[in-house]
Amino acid sequence: MELVQFLEAKRAEIVDDAHKSLERVQLQRYTDAGAEKRLSYLDQLYKLLVISIKERNLTKIVQYAEQIAEERFAANFSLLEVQTGFNVLEEAIWKSIVEEVPPADLAEAIGLVSTVHGAGKDALARRYVSLASKTKAPSLNLSALFKGSEGT
Repeated sequence: MELVQFLEAKRAEIVDDAHKSLERVQLQRYTDAGAEKRLSYLDQLYKLLVISIKERNLTKIVQYAEQIAEERFAANFSLLEVQTGFNVLEEAIWKSIVEEVPPADLAEAIGLVSTVHGAGKDALARRYVSLASKTKAPSLNLSALFKGSEGT
């Protein structure tokens, strides 16, 4: 099964797993938001992750991450809280991939998920730090992280 199809089929299970992890962490702002909002946040992030992988385009996830940084910064969320939302989703996706994707397809699947998540987390952190410090934070070049996945 292709990665996008796999992720679409596993959406509810993965988002629920991420939500359970987020509940265990008990971050005050997310606890205050309530279960419905937390699920909505995670589901929207998941949808954009899948779209980004499907389209091989990071624009939507980066724009969304910047928007989230602005909204959460204005609502006095800490960067740790916001990054944790991204991290629990990534962990749930990885867990599902490692358990169910054939070993021959793991490198590409994890590479694609990690690239999209990395771009989102980088954009989120840069925008949040820029707002907090009133300066522009530099971007990371994530392409260098994947040399060697095809034997180079």
